[in-house]
Amino acid sequence: MIRGARPASPPATGTESGPREGRERAAAYKVLRTADYQLLMHTFTSCRTARTVRAAAVALAVTLPCVSLAAPAHAGPRPARTAEVHGRLVDIAVRGGTATVDTSSLRVSARTGHGTVELSAPAAAAPGTPGPVSVTRDGARWTYPDSGLTVTARAERGRLLMSVTAGGAADRTLSWPVTGTDRASSALQLPRGEGLSLPVADTFWNSADAGLTDSDLDLSSAMSMPLWGYSMGRQGVGYIVPTDIGTSLRVTSDHGRLRTTATHRFSRAGGTTDYTVAFSLTDGSPVAPAADYRAWLKEHGQLGSLRAKTVASPATGKLLGAFHAYLWGDARTAEGIGKLRTLGVDRMWLGYDADDKPMDAAAVTAAKRAGYLVGPYDSFANGQDPATSDAPTSVWPDKVHPDFCVEGADGKPVPGFHDRGCYLSSEAFEKAEPTRHYLADRTRKMTANGADSYFLDVDAAGELFRDHSAAHPMDEARDRANRLARMKRLTDRGLVLGSESAGAWSNQVLAFDHGSGTPVADGLWKAQKDKEKWGGYAPAKAPGIFFKPAELPAPVAKAMYDPAYRVPLYETALHDSVVNTERWELSYDKLPRQKTDRALLAMLYNTPLNFVLDGDSIESRGSELAALQKYFKPLHEAAGAEAMTDFRTLTADRTVQRTVFGDGTLTVTANFGSGAYKGLPGGCVDAKLKGDKEPRRLCPADVNR
Repeated sequence: MIRGARPASPPATGTESGPREGRERAAAYKVLRTADYQLLMHTFTSCRTARTVRAAAVALAVTLPCVSLAAPAHAGPRPARTAEVHGRLVDIAVRGGTATVDTSSLRVSARTGHGTVELSAPAAAAPGTPGPVSVTRDGARWTYPDSGLTVTARAERGRLLMSVTAGGAADRTLSWPVTGTDRASSALQLPRGEGLSLPVADTFWNSADAGLTDSDLDLSSAMSMPLWGYSMGRQGVGYIVPTDIGTSLRVTSDHGRLRTTATHRFSRAGGTTDYTVAFSLTDGSPVAPAADYRAWLKEHGQLGSLRAKTVASPATGKLLGAFHAYLWGDARTAEGIGKLRTLGVDRMWLGYDADDKPMDAAAVTAAKRAGYLVGPYDSFANGQDPATSDAPTSVWPDKVHPDFCVEGADGKPVPGFHDRGCYLSSEAFEKAEPTRHYLADRTRKMTANGADSYFLDVDAAGELFRDHSAAHPMDEARDRANRLARMKRLTDRGLVLGSESAGAWSNQVLAFDHGSGTPVADGLWKAQKDKEKWGGYAPAKAPGIFFKPAELPAPVAKAMYDPAYRVPLYETALHDSVVNTERWELSYDKLPRQKTDRALLAMLYNTPLNFVLDGDSIESRGSELAALQKYFKPLHEAAGAEAMTDFRTLTADRTVQRTVFGDGTLTVTANFGSGAYKGLPGGCVDAKLKGDKEPRRLCPADVNR
């Protein structure tokens, strides 16, 4: 069982509660009927004497959900009570304790074996005066007549599941849950890219330099998974929002401590009238929220499997052990492929840009014979006037542009990336595809050279659109469904499919992604705009934006690559479903100062490195790639389709970290520090496959020389 997935300790009989909650619960119990009290006298299984029973009954006023009850021998079966209502308070038993919802404010707390924890402070704006609480078959239900909101609360597989539904036609928002307010909160977990665990009182992350506070993170696009969590010493809490569309998470610094507030936008026209949050008590591990999300996906039939994808498309198996690279210039030729293979590189995913010099059939054949996957870059998201388009992928037949443009509420086309043309509506394509075959024809053309893989930009990353066009209206949920449908059609053709910064919602249709391994800080985009330092799109055979070494501003480097803050949330949830890498414009050689840490992170997380190659770089740095791939290949072949089952830090400064995959299939220990740890030098990693007598060591700096 993964560390962090263990249920919290069972509740103790002496747990605390807030003063007002305690008084109200006690008052509610004073009205217990005499018959109920007499029944309790017979049903406490832990009681041996009448005095003990009476004491236990008194204790019930605070801790009823924690007491074990059994029906008397003469009594018939009694239906289990799913919720206990005490005035404005609703108690629901969950794994690890008892959750209490205050209906007057939506404050949520839990009594656990370690005390009382606050799972949410009151909603940022009160939803109004609650109506009466009804106990339902599986929980409780109440309404807020003033705001038109209906709330249900129930236990599902040990979690507290709360759903809010908005009635009426008017749009409204609810800023809730408000989290990180418990004084015991010590670290915030965010799935920005691969994942971060941030000490809540950390000076850097509470400052403007980190670029995190006072920002709204869209759960459907700005985070790789719709979750977050907090560690609280020996326990913690995880939050899952399955209704991520229309929901954002705002991080603020409150008296030097990181707190978070989710805000959901209820819109009937936007299809976001339902809002659900699942609360889970955890053991406080920094990866516990992701372990719980993995369980959620599995329970709901939404977790993919690389093994199953390989059965459906055997070429998928060639991802195991492979590094990834985009090719330019002479590297796209059969001769360039031969040079790479001669170096000893026997597994690669190779991609090429959709320009006027794609890989020809001879180069693709050479790549496949070498054991590589090979495929084009494409995008279905952008349309431009064919007469002025700056990219072949933006040119479409007939009147796809402008007829398929997404329209905003103002009736105007939504400008495309960098204001190039327009974003194209997935609904327009889906309506046209049965008769016009625009997407199928594009794919056939792009793979006519024999390519067996495909990289489809944007589709799995979000941003999702609401299209106001009368000809092809859609909401964001429909946009997501359309993208999933067309991505599945690509995999049904036998293509090994990848996309950009894949959101977890796409994990069942993708085999790999480029980008969810990178916890992008906003300062990266600003750095990339400095073409003098970062490079531009020239020369064509080796564009500087990909090939020119660059240095990140210090705060950006700290926010993205300081190993003390990094945790494998994405791998904990999805390692055996999607092969995850960093963004393609952040190739391994792009950031020289981060090379060692990035190599250690890749080996620790059992994820491939991503490169860009032209003829010259194969000559000058190909041996380095070959040495790294030689080390990585057996580890990834053995564990690439296994779940990450453990992650932990071994030193107080978090510089030494360990991961485990499968049932001990692979154990990796990385030392990001400068000094040795139990014989493992700083800047090195040890990996041990099941059956190995000694670990396999890699010190990337030695290879990088």
